[in-house]
Amino acid sequence: MEVERVQAIASLSAAANDIPAEFVRPEHEQPGFTTYRGPAPEIPVVDLAGEAERGALATRVAAAAREWGIFQVVNHGIPAEVVRELQRVGKAFFELPPEEKEKYASKPGSTEGYGTKLQKDLEGKKAWVDFLFHNIWPPATINYAFWPKIPLEYRKANEEYRKYLGILVNKILIMLSKGLGLEDHVLMQSVGGQNLEYLLKINYYPPCPRPDLALGVVSHTDMSAITILVPNDVPGLQVFKDDQWFDVKHIPNAIIVHIGDQIEILSNGYYKSVLHRTTVNKEKARMSWPVFCSPPPEMEIGPLPQLVSDETPTKYKTKMYKDYAYCKLNKLPQ
Repeated sequence: MEVERVQAIASLSAAANDIPAEFVRPEHEQPGFTTYRGPAPEIPVVDLAGEAERGALATRVAAAAREWGIFQVVNHGIPAEVVRELQRVGKAFFELPPEEKEKYASKPGSTEGYGTKLQKDLEGKKAWVDFLFHNIWPPATINYAFWPKIPLEYRKANEEYRKYLGILVNKILIMLSKGLGLEDHVLMQSVGGQNLEYLLKINYYPPCPRPDLALGVVSHTDMSAITILVPNDVPGLQVFKDDQWFDVKHIPNAIIVHIGDQIEILSNGYYKSVLHRTTVNKEKARMSWPVFCSPPPEMEIGPLPQLVSDETPTKYKTKMYKDYAYCKLNKLPQ
């Protein structure tokens, strides 16, 4: 079956200055109706340069994770040139001819590969996005068949980014552990330690003639432990807080951290998995590079015993991550 990619649909839609009906969201989801337009609160920005005041840093990270479930980090330790090269090779892949991209098409039953969300949602609608998924860590999970061979520097750029990313993830999990009053290693150990799995996704949101009607990604929380996201310079991420959808301000060279479902569960609800969505742009392609950092499939995740008491009883079931993921993807109750 030949799959129609959103990039191709976007080219046809631009000429018509309209979008196919299956991309028009119901009114209660349309960004034109539901985006907050007044003076909006800004999501927290944490400067990680202050190594000397680690206690204060951990307090700020924990407060952001508790109140918002999302924050931006600056002076994060990933060199700007490493991020730029990650973005360059990812953009180059999406600029390849369709037949070249299709060599990496995802296979049934596999998360990895080049794709477009084929299944419609419950209201019969589609999202305005094409994507590429592949694992980048640990080595046993990597299948290079899904890593583009063009551009030639693709593999090197992604491996270099992963090296720095691992250091940042460890640093954030230490601060989140401190924020719970736990020893530094507890959260990292609880999500798999060295076996924590890193799944990269490149989102490509083509220009859309009706950004007021469409969404790039519908509202959701991430099922990961945490997600580390590199955006391009086209804003589009929105966060749901206080019953409103707020735009996330673009900050040059910042990296965005999402608290995912597994950290919410481990913290017994102290930290919040962020509800978010992605809007699209009329003039420019938006791109983002989230890495979903998740426990190994067989690992059991539940509220940490240190955080459960008569006053704070357990709020979540303990289950293997693969079972949690199955329920989430198939919209089954947990």
